[in-house]
Amino acid sequence: MVHAIRVHRTGGPQVLTWEEVSVPAPGPGEVQIRHRAIGVNFIDTYFRSGLYKAASLPFIPGNEGAGEVVAVGPGVEGFHEGDRVAYASAIGAYSEVRNVPAAMLVHVPDAIDDNTAAAMMLKGLTVRYLVRRTHVLKPGDTILLHAAAGGVGAILTQWAKHLGATVIGTVGSREKAEMARANGADHVILYREEDFAKKVREITSGKLCDVVYDGVGQATYPASLDCLRPLGLWVSFGNASGAVKDFDLLLLSQKGSLYATRPTLNTFVAKREELVGAANELFEVVISGAVKIPVHQTYALKDARTAHEDLEGRRTTGSTLLLP
Repeated sequence: MVHAIRVHRTGGPQVLTWEEVSVPAPGPGEVQIRHRAIGVNFIDTYFRSGLYKAASLPFIPGNEGAGEVVAVGPGVEGFHEGDRVAYASAIGAYSEVRNVPAAMLVHVPDAIDDNTAAAMMLKGLTVRYLVRRTHVLKPGDTILLHAAAGGVGAILTQWAKHLGATVIGTVGSREKAEMARANGADHVILYREEDFAKKVREITSGKLCDVVYDGVGQATYPASLDCLRPLGLWVSFGNASGAVKDFDLLLLSQKGSLYATRPTLNTFVAKREELVGAANELFEVVISGAVKIPVHQTYALKDARTAHEDLEGRRTTGSTLLLP
Protein backbone atom coordinates (compact mmCIF):
# COMPACT_ATOMS: atom_id res chain seq x y z
CA MET A 1 0.00 0.00 0.00
CA VAL A 2 1.09 3.57 -0.72
CA HIS A 3 -0.45 6.96 -0.04
CA ALA A 4 -2.26 9.11 -2.60
CA ILE A 5 -4.72 11.98 -2.89
CA ARG A 6 -8.12 10.90 -4.20
CA VAL A 7 -11.29 12.68 -5.31
CA HIS A 8 -14.58 10.86 -4.57
CA ARG A 9 -16.82 13.75 -5.62
CA THR A 10 -16.01 16.88 -7.58
CA GLY A 11 -15.96 20.23 -5.84
CA GLY A 12 -13.65 22.60 -3.98
CA PRO A 13 -10.23 21.81 -2.50
CA GLN A 14 -11.91 20.09 0.45
CA VAL A 15 -12.73 17.06 -1.75
CA LEU A 16 -9.03 16.14 -1.92
CA THR A 17 -8.54 13.28 0.54
CA TRP A 18 -5.33 11.58 1.75
CA GLU A 19 -5.72 7.80 1.56
CA GLU A 20 -3.92 4.49 1.29
CA VAL A 21 -4.17 2.88 -2.13
CA SER A 22 -2.81 -0.26 -3.72
CA VAL A 23 -0.72 -0.07 -6.88
CA PRO A 24 -0.68 -3.24 -9.01
CA ALA A 25 2.38 -4.46 -10.88
CA PRO A 26 2.83 -2.55 -14.14
CA GLY A 27 0.85 -4.05 -17.01
CA PRO A 28 1.91 -4.46 -20.63
CA GLY A 29 3.47 -1.26 -21.92
CA GLU A 30 3.54 0.31 -18.44
CA VAL A 31 6.32 1.53 -16.18
CA GLN A 32 6.01 1.87 -12.40
CA ILE A 33 7.68 4.92 -10.91
CA ARG A 34 8.26 6.22 -7.40
CA HIS A 35 7.68 9.95 -7.46
CA ARG A 36 10.35 12.33 -6.23
CA ALA A 37 8.28 15.42 -7.05
CA ILE A 38 4.82 16.15 -8.49
CA GLY A 39 3.79 19.28 -10.36
CA VAL A 40 0.66 21.26 -9.48
CA ASN A 41 -1.22 22.93 -12.33
CA PHE A 42 -4.51 24.72 -12.92
CA ILE A 43 -5.68 21.77 -14.99
CA ASP A 44 -5.64 19.74 -11.76
CA THR A 45 -8.23 22.11 -10.31
CA TYR A 46 -10.38 21.77 -13.44
CA PHE A 47 -10.61 17.99 -12.98
CA ARG A 48 -11.15 18.34 -9.24
CA SER A 49 -13.98 20.86 -9.69
CA GLY A 50 -15.65 18.92 -12.52
CA LEU A 51 -14.99 21.56 -15.19
CA TYR A 52 -13.04 18.80 -16.96
CA LYS A 53 -14.55 15.35 -16.61
CA ALA A 54 -12.41 12.55 -15.19
CA ALA A 55 -12.88 9.08 -16.64
CA SER A 56 -14.43 7.81 -13.40
CA LEU A 57 -14.88 8.47 -9.70
CA PRO A 58 -12.99 8.18 -7.48
CA PHE A 59 -9.79 9.28 -9.22
CA ILE A 60 -6.30 10.43 -8.36
CA PRO A 61 -5.67 13.93 -9.76
CA GLY A 62 -2.45 15.43 -11.09
CA ASN A 63 -0.89 15.35 -14.53
CA GLU A 64 2.84 15.93 -14.09
CA GLY A 65 5.61 14.28 -12.14
CA ALA A 66 9.20 13.06 -12.00
CA GLY A 67 10.74 10.07 -10.28
CA GLU A 68 12.60 6.81 -10.53
CA VAL A 69 11.60 3.66 -12.38
CA VAL A 70 11.01 0.82 -9.88
CA ALA A 71 9.46 -1.79 -12.19
CA VAL A 72 8.89 -2.34 -15.91
CA GLY A 73 5.90 -4.12 -17.43
CA PRO A 74 5.90 -6.66 -20.26
CA GLY A 75 6.85 -5.38 -23.68
CA VAL A 76 8.46 -2.16 -22.50
CA GLU A 77 11.68 -1.17 -24.23
CA GLY A 78 14.00 1.73 -23.44
CA PHE A 79 13.25 2.01 -19.72
CA HIS A 80 14.94 0.15 -16.87
CA GLU A 81 14.84 0.09 -13.08
CA GLY A 82 16.71 3.08 -11.68
CA ASP A 83 16.10 5.36 -14.69
CA ARG A 84 15.13 8.95 -13.91
CA VAL A 85 11.98 9.84 -15.82
CA ALA A 86 9.30 12.52 -16.06
CA TYR A 87 5.95 12.98 -17.77
CA ALA A 88 3.10 15.39 -18.44
CA SER A 89 -0.60 14.88 -19.20
CA ALA A 90 -1.00 11.51 -17.49
CA ILE A 91 -3.70 11.92 -14.85
CA GLY A 92 -3.01 10.17 -11.55
CA ALA A 93 0.12 11.99 -10.39
CA TYR A 94 -0.85 12.74 -6.77
CA SER A 95 0.48 9.42 -5.51
CA GLU A 96 3.72 8.18 -3.96
CA VAL A 97 3.95 5.40 -6.56
CA ARG A 98 2.07 4.94 -9.82
CA ASN A 99 2.03 3.17 -13.18
CA VAL A 100 2.46 5.24 -16.33
CA PRO A 101 2.29 4.18 -19.99
CA ALA A 102 5.88 4.02 -21.19
CA ALA A 103 4.91 5.99 -24.29
CA MET A 104 4.21 9.03 -22.09
CA LEU A 105 7.56 9.00 -20.26
CA VAL A 106 10.81 10.72 -21.17
CA HIS A 107 14.27 10.28 -19.71
CA VAL A 108 15.49 13.19 -17.59
CA PRO A 109 19.01 14.46 -18.38
CA ASP A 110 21.57 14.38 -15.56
CA ALA A 111 21.82 18.18 -15.68
CA ILE A 112 18.18 18.57 -14.55
CA ASP A 113 17.20 17.68 -10.96
CA ASP A 114 13.94 15.96 -9.98
CA ASN A 115 12.21 19.09 -8.69
CA THR A 116 12.99 21.03 -11.85
CA ALA A 117 11.84 18.12 -14.02
CA ALA A 118 8.51 17.86 -12.19
CA ALA A 119 7.99 21.61 -12.36
CA MET A 120 8.80 21.97 -16.05
CA MET A 121 7.12 19.16 -17.96
CA LEU A 122 3.48 20.24 -18.33
CA LYS A 123 4.13 23.97 -18.17
CA GLY A 124 7.31 23.84 -20.25
CA LEU A 125 5.82 21.62 -22.95
CA THR A 126 2.80 23.94 -23.00
CA VAL A 127 5.06 26.94 -23.55
CA ARG A 128 6.98 25.08 -26.22
CA TYR A 129 3.89 24.47 -28.35
CA LEU A 130 2.63 28.02 -27.71
CA VAL A 131 5.81 29.74 -28.93
CA ARG A 132 7.07 27.18 -31.43
CA ARG A 133 3.92 25.70 -32.97
CA THR A 134 0.70 27.62 -32.26
CA HIS A 135 2.42 30.89 -33.14
CA VAL A 136 6.05 30.66 -34.19
CA LEU A 137 7.55 33.59 -32.31
CA LYS A 138 10.21 35.55 -34.14
CA PRO A 139 12.32 38.63 -33.47
CA GLY A 140 10.20 41.76 -33.62
CA ASP A 141 6.92 40.14 -32.53
CA THR A 142 5.01 41.83 -29.73
CA ILE A 143 2.97 39.63 -27.42
CA LEU A 144 0.55 40.13 -24.55
CA LEU A 145 0.81 37.46 -21.87
CA HIS A 146 -1.78 37.23 -19.11
CA ALA A 147 -0.72 35.93 -15.67
CA ALA A 148 2.90 36.66 -16.52
CA ALA A 149 4.16 35.73 -13.04
CA GLY A 150 2.47 32.32 -12.99
CA GLY A 151 4.00 28.94 -13.77
CA VAL A 152 3.43 29.08 -17.53
CA GLY A 153 3.90 32.84 -17.59
CA ALA A 154 7.36 32.76 -16.05
CA ILE A 155 8.60 30.20 -18.56
CA LEU A 156 6.88 31.76 -21.56
CA THR A 157 8.28 35.22 -20.80
CA GLN A 158 11.85 33.88 -20.74
CA TRP A 159 11.45 31.75 -23.86
CA ALA A 160 9.77 34.59 -25.76
CA LYS A 161 12.61 36.95 -24.89
CA HIS A 162 15.10 34.26 -25.95
CA LEU A 163 13.35 34.22 -29.34
CA GLY A 164 13.52 38.01 -29.68
CA ALA A 165 9.94 39.03 -28.92
CA THR A 166 8.73 42.06 -26.96
CA VAL A 167 6.70 40.87 -23.96
CA ILE A 168 3.86 42.78 -22.33
CA GLY A 169 2.62 40.96 -19.24
CA THR A 170 -0.38 41.39 -16.97
CA VAL A 171 -0.15 40.60 -13.25
CA GLY A 172 -2.27 41.09 -10.14
CA SER A 173 0.16 42.73 -7.72
CA ARG A 174 3.30 44.85 -7.54
CA GLU A 175 5.23 41.91 -6.13
CA LYS A 176 4.23 39.81 -9.15
CA ALA A 177 5.13 42.72 -11.43
CA GLU A 178 8.71 42.62 -10.11
CA MET A 179 8.86 38.88 -10.76
CA ALA A 180 7.61 39.35 -14.32
CA ARG A 181 10.25 42.00 -14.95
CA ALA A 182 12.93 39.75 -13.47
CA ASN A 183 11.92 37.10 -16.02
CA GLY A 184 12.39 39.60 -18.83
CA ALA A 185 9.00 41.22 -19.39
CA ASP A 186 9.48 44.52 -21.22
CA HIS A 187 6.26 46.05 -19.90
CA VAL A 188 4.04 44.98 -17.00
CA ILE A 189 0.40 45.95 -16.49
CA LEU A 190 -1.35 45.73 -13.11
CA TYR A 191 -4.71 44.50 -14.35
CA ARG A 192 -6.51 45.29 -11.08
CA GLU A 193 -5.51 48.95 -11.32
CA GLU A 194 -5.34 49.56 -15.07
CA ASP A 195 -7.44 48.89 -18.16
CA PHE A 196 -5.05 46.43 -19.79
CA ALA A 197 -6.41 46.89 -23.33
CA LYS A 198 -6.04 50.67 -23.08
CA LYS A 199 -2.56 50.28 -21.62
CA VAL A 200 -1.49 47.93 -24.45
CA ARG A 201 -2.57 50.52 -26.98
CA GLU A 202 -0.47 53.15 -25.19
CA ILE A 203 2.59 50.91 -24.88
CA THR A 204 2.52 49.95 -28.55
CA SER A 205 1.61 53.44 -29.82
CA GLY A 206 -1.54 51.96 -31.32
CA LYS A 207 0.19 49.15 -33.22
CA LEU A 208 -1.12 46.50 -30.77
CA CYS A 209 0.10 42.90 -30.51
CA ASP A 210 0.78 40.07 -32.91
CA VAL A 211 -0.51 37.47 -30.45
CA VAL A 212 -2.24 37.34 -27.07
CA TYR A 213 -1.51 34.31 -24.87
CA ASP A 214 -4.50 33.98 -22.57
CA GLY A 215 -4.56 31.31 -19.87
CA VAL A 216 -7.02 33.29 -17.72
CA GLY A 217 -10.22 32.87 -19.73
CA GLN A 218 -13.48 34.42 -18.66
CA ALA A 219 -12.05 37.53 -16.94
CA THR A 220 -9.93 38.60 -19.91
CA TYR A 221 -12.42 37.98 -22.73
CA PRO A 222 -13.32 39.87 -24.89
CA ALA A 223 -10.88 42.63 -23.86
CA SER A 224 -7.96 40.50 -25.05
CA LEU A 225 -9.25 40.89 -28.62
CA ASP A 226 -8.85 44.65 -28.31
CA CYS A 227 -5.11 44.15 -27.83
CA LEU A 228 -4.56 42.55 -31.25
CA ARG A 229 -3.52 44.17 -34.49
CA PRO A 230 -5.51 43.26 -37.62
CA LEU A 231 -4.93 39.57 -38.47
CA GLY A 232 -3.54 38.99 -34.97
CA LEU A 233 -3.98 35.74 -33.06
CA TRP A 234 -5.78 35.17 -29.75
CA VAL A 235 -4.55 31.98 -28.09
CA SER A 236 -6.92 30.85 -25.34
CA PHE A 237 -5.10 28.01 -23.59
CA GLY A 238 -6.54 28.02 -20.06
CA ASN A 239 -9.47 28.89 -17.80
CA ALA A 240 -7.93 30.14 -14.55
CA SER A 241 -10.85 32.55 -13.99
CA GLY A 242 -13.46 30.24 -15.54
CA ALA A 243 -14.23 29.11 -19.06
CA VAL A 244 -15.03 31.66 -21.77
CA LYS A 245 -18.77 31.69 -22.34
CA ASP A 246 -20.79 32.92 -25.31
CA PHE A 247 -17.81 33.27 -27.63
CA ASP A 248 -18.89 35.62 -30.42
CA LEU A 249 -17.31 34.65 -33.75
CA LEU A 250 -18.40 37.94 -35.35
CA LEU A 251 -16.13 39.88 -32.99
CA LEU A 252 -13.16 38.45 -34.85
CA SER A 253 -14.23 40.14 -38.08
CA GLN A 254 -15.28 43.36 -36.38
CA LYS A 255 -11.94 43.75 -34.61
CA GLY A 256 -9.73 43.21 -37.65
CA SER A 257 -10.18 39.74 -39.17
CA LEU A 258 -8.59 38.18 -36.10
CA TYR A 259 -7.66 34.55 -35.62
CA ALA A 260 -8.57 32.58 -32.50
CA THR A 261 -7.52 29.13 -31.31
CA ARG A 262 -8.04 26.92 -28.27
CA PRO A 263 -5.07 24.52 -28.33
CA THR A 264 -4.22 21.75 -25.89
CA LEU A 265 -0.91 20.03 -25.21
CA ASN A 266 -2.08 16.49 -26.00
CA THR A 267 -2.59 17.35 -29.67
CA PHE A 268 1.02 18.46 -30.04
CA VAL A 269 2.56 15.41 -28.36
CA ALA A 270 0.13 12.75 -29.57
CA LYS A 271 2.90 10.79 -31.28
CA ARG A 272 5.87 9.41 -29.39
CA GLU A 273 8.37 11.14 -31.66
CA GLU A 274 6.59 14.47 -31.16
CA LEU A 275 6.74 14.13 -27.37
CA VAL A 276 10.43 13.23 -27.37
CA GLY A 277 11.29 16.03 -29.77
CA ALA A 278 9.36 18.62 -27.76
CA ALA A 279 10.87 17.42 -24.47
CA ASN A 280 14.39 17.52 -25.91
CA GLU A 281 13.87 21.09 -27.12
CA LEU A 282 12.58 22.03 -23.65
CA PHE A 283 15.52 20.35 -21.91
CA GLU A 284 17.98 22.09 -24.21
CA VAL A 285 16.64 25.58 -23.57
CA VAL A 286 16.68 24.97 -19.80
CA ILE A 287 20.16 23.40 -19.72
CA SER A 288 21.48 26.32 -21.79
CA GLY A 289 20.31 28.74 -19.10
CA ALA A 290 18.05 30.68 -21.48
CA VAL A 291 15.02 29.54 -19.48
CA LYS A 292 15.06 28.97 -15.73
CA ILE A 293 12.28 27.04 -13.99
CA PRO A 294 11.21 28.96 -10.87
CA VAL A 295 9.91 26.67 -8.10
CA HIS A 296 8.44 29.07 -5.55
CA GLN A 297 6.18 26.77 -3.49
CA THR A 298 6.54 23.23 -2.21
CA TYR A 299 4.02 21.28 -0.12
CA ALA A 300 3.92 17.78 1.28
CA LEU A 301 1.78 15.54 -0.92
CA LYS A 302 -0.72 15.13 1.92
CA ASP A 303 -1.21 18.93 1.89
CA ALA A 304 -2.51 19.06 -1.70
CA ARG A 305 -5.67 20.79 -0.47
CA THR A 306 -3.64 23.77 0.78
CA ALA A 307 -1.72 23.86 -2.50
CA HIS A 308 -5.00 24.08 -4.44
CA GLU A 309 -6.36 26.77 -2.14
CA ASP A 310 -3.25 28.87 -2.62
CA LEU A 311 -3.20 28.32 -6.39
CA GLU A 312 -6.83 29.29 -6.87
CA GLY A 313 -6.46 32.16 -4.39
CA ARG A 314 -3.73 33.69 -6.61
CA ARG A 315 -1.23 33.33 -3.76
CA THR A 316 1.34 31.43 -5.82
CA THR A 317 3.94 32.45 -8.38
CA GLY A 318 6.13 30.36 -10.64
CA SER A 319 5.85 26.60 -10.26
CA THR A 320 4.33 24.65 -7.35
CA LEU A 321 5.36 21.14 -6.29
CA LEU A 322 4.01 18.38 -4.07
CA LEU A 323 6.72 16.29 -2.42
CA PRO A 324 5.88 12.67 -1.46
